[in-house]
Amino acid sequence: MIDILGIDTLFAELVTGLGLALLVGNLLAWRKHRKGEHPRGVEGEFRQGRVIFLLAIGFLMTIWGVASMLTGNPTPS
Repeated sequence: MIDILGIDTLFAELVTGLGLALLVGNLLAWRKHRKGEHPRGVEGEFRQGRVIFLLAIGFLMTIWGVASMLTGNPTPS
């Protein structure tokens, strides 16, 4: 039943998805900032250090999730 539902790879898929979301979201925020665009109704400064840190975390999470999916141990039958 575990093989049918894919629960073995669920955690790796969640980590990959969250990592990609961090990566893409922060890349888009950085790109918009470089173009001079700002979100409506949001005040505050752009923190480049935070964006770079979150890009690195997103990249590591994505690599970790993909590596976990590729090297996952199948359950014995």
